[in-house]
Amino acid sequence: MTELARLDEAVAPVVAHARRGDAEAFTELVRTCRPLIYRWAYVDTGEPDDAEDIAQEVLVRLYRRLHTFREGSSFTTWLYRITRNITMDRERTRARRRRLWPVGGAALPARSESGAEDAVVREDAAAILHGFMERLPRRQRQALDLVDLQGLTAVEAAALLGVDAGTVRAHLHRARRTLRSVILEHLPEMAEES
Repeated sequence: MTELARLDEAVAPVVAHARRGDAEAFTELVRTCRPLIYRWAYVDTGEPDDAEDIAQEVLVRLYRRLHTFREGSSFTTWLYRITRNITMDRERTRARRRRLWPVGGAALPARSESGAEDAVVREDAAAILHGFMERLPRRQRQALDLVDLQGLTAVEAAALLGVDAGTVRAHLHRARRTLRSVILEHLPEMAEES
C-alpha cells in the first residue's frame, strides 16, 4: 500500500467528521494534509513562497468546498486536483501580467548560514537537485516526484494527474533521461567507467 493510499485510509473518518462541521476534525485534516499540499505546490512552482501561498489557498478552498467531496472517492486525488488547479490558475495570471508588464530577473534569495557542515551539504545538495528538476517540464517534474520521490505507482500517479499510466511512464522516462544527462554534464565524475 502506498503512502497516499494509507493517508486516504487514515483520513476517511476525519473527513467524514469534518464534512459534518466538526472543527477539531477539520483542524486534524489540515495538520495531516498541509505538508503534502505544500510539497505538491512546491514541485509545481519551485518557489517556497509560492508553494506556501498556494497551500494556504488550497486550505481555504478545502474549508469552503469539503461538502462537495464525495465519500468513497480518493480524498488525496480530490485534494491534488484542487492544488493543481490553483497552481495553474496562479501561473496563468502571472503569465498575463508578464505579457502586460515585463520585468527583469529577480535576485536569488540569500542562503541562510548554519554552523553545521552537514546542514550546508544537505542544503547544497537540495539546491542542486532543485536546479536540475527546474529544467524539466512540469509534467515530467510531477511524474518524477510522485513516482520516484513519493513512491507511488505509475497507475496511482496517473489517477492524481488525470492521465493514462502510459503517459506517466513516458514522462518519467524522459525526466530520468534528462536528469541523468544534466547531472553527468555537471558532474562528469559520476559517469560509469566503460
